[in-house]
Amino acid sequence: MRHAIHVSLLASSLAFSAGFAQAQDPSKIVSDYVKAAGGSKALSKIQTMTLEGTFTNTADGKPGTYTFDTKLPNRYYSELVVGDKNVIEAYNGKSAWHQSTTGDPGTLLGQEGLQLEAASSYYNARFLNLKKNKLALAFVGHAQVRGKDALQVEVTAPTGVKRQVFFDPQTHLIVKESGALGGVNEEIYYDDYRAMDRVMVSYKIELHRGSEVYAVDITRVAINGTVGERVFDFPIKSQVKLPDLKALFKEIDDNQKAIDKLKENYAGTRAEEETDFEKDGQVKKTEVKEYTFFYLNGDEVSTLVKKDGKALSDEEQKKENEKTQKEIEEIQKREAKKDAKDEKAKEEEKKDKDDEDVGIETFLRTCQFVNPRRERFHGQDVLVFDFEPNPEYKPRNIVEKIVQKLAGVIWIDEKAHDVARLEAYFVGDFRFAGGLLANLQKGTSFIFEQAYLNNEIWLPTYEEAHVGVRVLLVKGLKVNAITRYSDYKRFNVETLSTIEKPKSVGEAASDKPDN
Repeated sequence: MRHAIHVSLLASSLAFSAGFAQAQDPSKIVSDYVKAAGGSKALSKIQTMTLEGTFTNTADGKPGTYTFDTKLPNRYYSELVVGDKNVIEAYNGKSAWHQSTTGDPGTLLGQEGLQLEAASSYYNARFLNLKKNKLALAFVGHAQVRGKDALQVEVTAPTGVKRQVFFDPQTHLIVKESGALGGVNEEIYYDDYRAMDRVMVSYKIELHRGSEVYAVDITRVAINGTVGERVFDFPIKSQVKLPDLKALFKEIDDNQKAIDKLKENYAGTRAEEETDFEKDGQVKKTEVKEYTFFYLNGDEVSTLVKKDGKALSDEEQKKENEKTQKEIEEIQKREAKKDAKDEKAKEEEKKDKDDEDVGIETFLRTCQFVNPRRERFHGQDVLVFDFEPNPEYKPRNIVEKIVQKLAGVIWIDEKAHDVARLEAYFVGDFRFAGGLLANLQKGTSFIFEQAYLNNEIWLPTYEEAHVGVRVLLVKGLKVNAITRYSDYKRFNVETLSTIEKPKSVGEAASDKPDN
């Protein structure tokens, strides 16, 4: 009898343990959610969703209205209206923007913009096709949401932006979400779920945004209603007329070619921070490297001097210096060969190189431009506009094929004739050699900034890349990399002498930009 009891208790314990382990599988948690929310078939048919409601601000008792729109593949719009004040957060598939109660609409930069982009992907994905949508899941643990048990899952976007989602273990529906949006911390509580077109929708939403709390009663739900692109774009009243882009881009391109020669008078420091991620979005490893560099015949020549904040040993530094010297000699030999060629060969080589370079004129040919506006950026007046692939243009080479896969936003200093900032992401996968060598995945994005220094030259100050790539059809990599350029100084490249301390270069390049 005692043996039978022990067997029975052991069986019960194993069953409980198996159930507990299963509950901790984040893919199982979201699978249960998908079923409870209406099933993958019903959710996958959602092209657009609109929620409209009313609320009373708990701080001052003022009434207001709430609007929330999503549209495939990556459009997002949230608006709170109290009296004549609007709070808007939006992502139009190219750029993120917002409007506060105290200012005009403005483009969101860096992490704040990435948060809007991640929210757009999250709300449109609805936990379907997680691999395709590049969303990683990790089980955090059990949590209390208003006195009840909930299962907490962390959702990580390709850019590293994280959102916490809490599921009811009984109904399997979402009861809470938390994360930052547009630089403001948010918590959203969901209650009173009802079926609309076979999809479960929360009709009571409590939004905690910063110090404000909005208790929203949803009064209208529309699934697959008409939601135009204008909903997500900058307000027309905030837009300006675009100048002659062909003329502007030619000025920028000519200016850039002149700058490429001036670059050889400058040297600086470059710090690279590279983070590798596991499949569930958790950090696998982070490496920080610091280089000194200068420009030689259009190439950036770098020497590693620190790893993870520590200077290299004498032996390691000697090897790095030897590598740099070898690189210098190879560049000089290559240039000597070019000088020995006849003019016809030089012209052909120059044409081939021009075809491989990504110039601003490449964007002019392969993209179309929308939402022009004027804003302030690092204390300067700039022209800002979004760009997206031009479907009518047939790319002529691999560079144009790559650029035509991009969408994003660009900041141009018209007076100084150059690009101050560029944000772009891949709207689709790009396959090298038909995908046999590598597949650069949709959502891969990058940011580039430069500053006007010494009243004569534009030089890079900041770069950020979020890369998803599958190599040789097997290995998948998710890497975030941040590069900061600083400590620019005059440098005589002809002597290749030891870099001296900077003298009169502006401080702009030595500080991290507002990201």
